[in-house]
Amino acid sequence: MLELVEKTILAGIGALSLSQKKGDELLQELKERLNLTEEEGKKLLNKLEGVAKENQLRLEELAREEVKKACQRMGMVSVDEFGKLKKKVVQLEKQLKSLTK
Repeated sequence: MLELVEKTILAGIGALSLSQKKGDELLQELKERLNLTEEEGKKLLNKLEGVAKENQLRLEELAREEVKKACQRMGMVSVDEFGKLKKKVVQLEKQLKSLTK
């Protein structure tokens, strides 16, 4: 299950890298076609990078949610739930010890 998350995140990072390269190429093409200044081109690239980062964050959040749902369907407990159960077991062991004395 963790492999799926890792692969999804790496795919997002890879897509972002490709997007940046393609963004640079697109920027150069737009600068030539639309006669953009260097400053206008940089603003456009920054905007494109911002959108790409937002999309990457959304993709990562969707991946986390899907993994969470899959774990719930399989009956797996979360780290928080496991911690609560562990504390409860320790508490019950203490109570049991005090009763057997």
